[in-house]
Amino acid sequence: MAIQMNIAITALLLLFTSIPIVECTDIDVVANFGAVADGQTDLSQPLMNAWKEACASPEPVNIVIPEGTYLLSEATLNGPCQAPISLQLQGTLMAPEDPTVFKEPTWVSISHVDSLTMFGGGVFDGQGATAWGQNDCAKNKNCVKLPINIRFLDVKNSLIQDITTKDSKQFHVNVLGCSNITFQSFTISTPEESLNTDGIHIGRSNGVYILDSKIETGDDCVSLGDGSNNVKVQGVTCGPGHGISIGSLGKYKNEEPISGVFVTQCTLANTMNGVRIKTWPASQPGSATDIHFEDITMDNVGNPILVDQEYCPWNQCDLSVPSRVQLSKLSFKNIRGTSKTQIAVKLICSSGLPCDEVELADIDLTYNGPEGPAISQCSNVHPALSGVQNPAACSSQPTGEAAP
Repeated sequence: MAIQMNIAITALLLLFTSIPIVECTDIDVVANFGAVADGQTDLSQPLMNAWKEACASPEPVNIVIPEGTYLLSEATLNGPCQAPISLQLQGTLMAPEDPTVFKEPTWVSISHVDSLTMFGGGVFDGQGATAWGQNDCAKNKNCVKLPINIRFLDVKNSLIQDITTKDSKQFHVNVLGCSNITFQSFTISTPEESLNTDGIHIGRSNGVYILDSKIETGDDCVSLGDGSNNVKVQGVTCGPGHGISIGSLGKYKNEEPISGVFVTQCTLANTMNGVRIKTWPASQPGSATDIHFEDITMDNVGNPILVDQEYCPWNQCDLSVPSRVQLSKLSFKNIRGTSKTQIAVKLICSSGLPCDEVELADIDLTYNGPEGPAISQCSNVHPALSGVQNPAACSSQPTGEAAP
C-alpha cells in the first residue's frame, strides 16, 4: 500500500512542481487599478477590482503586484473563476498591526478557486509582534481568535511557489477543504517566541504537497488536523518551532480519519519536538493510518520521535481515560542526529487501542546530557525493528518503563 501511495503521489507531484506555462494577460494593480506602494494607502480595493476582472475573464489572467510596500487591510478573493488565474506578488504586503481592526480571524482569504498559481518572490507580512502577547487560546476557551495570514478554502489544482509569509498574528497558512495544492520553495519566518504561529496547518484536504521549503516559527512547522489525506512533506527545513505534527486528534466529535502521510528528506534544527503524532486522552473516536517518516535529520531536537496519546496541555483532560484514536501502519526510518532530551524515542500509545503495525528502522539518535546516553520509552506498542537501533528500542516494555 505504501509503495502504491508513493507512486501515486510522485505522479501527482510532476503536475504541480513548476509554474505552468500558460498564455495569459497581465493586469497590474498599480498601472491598471491605481494602487500605491507607499506602505500607507490601502491596497484592498485595487486588489479586489483586479481579482474580479481576472476571475470573470474566460481566458487566463495574471494579476501583478509590483515591487514596493503596500498596506493591505484585508483581502477576500473568492471564486469560482472562469479560467486559471495567477497572482504574481513581487512586493511586500503589510497587514495592520492592531489585531482588533479585523472583523474575521483572517487577513487574506482565497476560496473556491481551481487552478491558482501564486508566485513572484513577494512577502505577506502579518506584523504580528504586538499580537503574540494577546494569544491565550491554549488556556482560554473563550479567547479572541487572531487573524491567520493566508487561508485557502476549497482551492484545487494549485501551486504556491517562491512566496514568503512572515510574522503572522496566528497561523501563517491554513489549508482547509483543498485538493492537489502544492507549496514549493515556500518560506515562513517568525521568531521562536511567537505563540500559536503554526507554519502550515492542514485539515480535511486531499493531496497537499509541501516541498523544498524553509519554516521558522513559534509552533508546529507543519501540522495536520483531521481529514488530512495524501500529504507529502519533502525537503523541508524546520526550526525553530515545535516540529512536524499529526494532530492533536480526538478533541472534537465527528473528526475525519487521516491517511497517507509521507514526511521525507527533512531537517529539523533546535525544535521543541521532532516528528510527532499526538492524540487526546478521553477522546472522541478517530483514526490515523499509513503515516511514514523517513530520511530525517535531527539537530539538537527535543523528543525527536514522539507518539503521544496522552497529549494534555494545560491539564485540560482526563488522563485516566485512554485515547480512542486508533493509530496504525506507522513507520520511522533512517532518522539520525542529536537529541536535546534524553528520551529520544518515545512511543506512548493508548491502553484502550494500542498502536498497530509500527516499524522502527535505522534509528541513530545521540544525547550528550548529564543524565547519560539516549534512551527510548514505550507503552502499548510492539514495534517491528530492523537496522541500527540507537537508542536500544523498546519492543515490549510495560507502561512507562524505559529501555536502556
